[in-house]
Amino acid sequence: MRTDRPDASTLIDAVVDPGSFQLWTPPDEPESVVTGRATVAGHAVVLVVSEFAIAGGSIGTVAGARIVEAIGRATAQSLPLVALPASGGTRMQEGTPAFLQMAAITAAVNDHRDAGLPYIVYLRHPTTGGVFASWGSLGDITWAQPGALTGFLGPKVYEGIYGESFPAGVQTAENLLSHRLLDDVFAAEELGYRLARVIGALDPAPDSVPAERSHSLLARPVDDAWSAVVATRRDGRPGLVELEEHLGAVPIAGPGPVRVSIVRFGGRPTILVGQDRAIQAAGEPIGADDLRIARRAIALAARWRLPLVTVVDTSGGELSQAAEESGLARQIAASTSELLSAPVPTVSILLGQGTGGAALAMFPADRVIGAADAWLSPLPPEGASIIMHGDTDHAPEMARAQHIWVPELSELGIVDQVVNTLDEVVTAVDEWVASGPRPDRAGRVRVGR
Repeated sequence: MRTDRPDASTLIDAVVDPGSFQLWTPPDEPESVVTGRATVAGHAVVLVVSEFAIAGGSIGTVAGARIVEAIGRATAQSLPLVALPASGGTRMQEGTPAFLQMAAITAAVNDHRDAGLPYIVYLRHPTTGGVFASWGSLGDITWAQPGALTGFLGPKVYEGIYGESFPAGVQTAENLLSHRLLDDVFAAEELGYRLARVIGALDPAPDSVPAERSHSLLARPVDDAWSAVVATRRDGRPGLVELEEHLGAVPIAGPGPVRVSIVRFGGRPTILVGQDRAIQAAGEPIGADDLRIARRAIALAARWRLPLVTVVDTSGGELSQAAEESGLARQIAASTSELLSAPVPTVSILLGQGTGGAALAMFPADRVIGAADAWLSPLPPEGASIIMHGDTDHAPEMARAQHIWVPELSELGIVDQVVNTLDEVVTAVDEWVASGPRPDRAGRVRVGR
């Protein structure tokens, strides 16, 4: 498949508002990178764009210094940084001084991120070597061009060293996406639109016109814990997808059983990370890679200083050899730990099923809101029945005995507010976020009275 390779000027013109680009690199001193300031849908950004036609986009000392300077200016001006690399990596003819530019660029990116400013990367064809292993892989959000060669070691180098071709299909944007290492793959023509949505969603200014929200039914009437379990397993029950649509969410990470987006609650940009019950029901349970996405959401909220809202709706984590060997238990522990210590206001929405470690990993919060037919337990009732009775026949009895149902959790002080519709979910979170609560890390540990 032939992959397009537009030059820097063509790409910039396709992404930014017409006539808005201000070139920072000297036009009479062409290098493998172009930097400057522009606007995207009226929002100011700083661009770092590789010019592959010059030395294969490789980074030497001059190009590295220009990138560091541009990132520093973005940080000083409190502007989002957008990198569009297309590079073979370090400039071999310049040796170690060029190689160490990767560390200098990484340090500049760290300063930018530490300032709470977004760093968005769009990997172009090809992005390999030191560029891919440093500033090309540090994006808060990372997208890529369809068919782009993306890998640490260039395939020609691999073949020359090992005398055989690198396995086909591994070093591609699409393969990275399948392993949750990218957030999306799309044509460069869409990049301006995608940037405008994300940067606009992060704008702290309140919306001039509130987004229209649908009125979707959430909970079904239930009269005890077991009927709640049955109700939350029915097809067609509203879940994360419906909540995202309700809020006009701007996606960051996905697709998969765990997704991240930017929404507005209480008039403020907010990070939403949730579990999609439909994808899990279709045979894709939550695994270690999915909880890494949840941890990314926690880190993004902390870095961008935004409230964090989690949505718990899971039938449980993946049960397999692959899950054990990929460290699912470790990811559950890490996600729970990081959520408990997040330095931003947090809200957890128990939307439906809440089974096991996969639920615990996204549950602790300053404020817990629960749907009236939702539940939370260490195992599905059938699993608890097997442990206690050696069969699944006692599942209803176990559900009723374990205090798993949201109204019971409310009585125990584990759930703060019980809701019945998506409107009530949104209103509850709106009011809490708008009140400007301070993080209460001690209050995130809830074991009941």
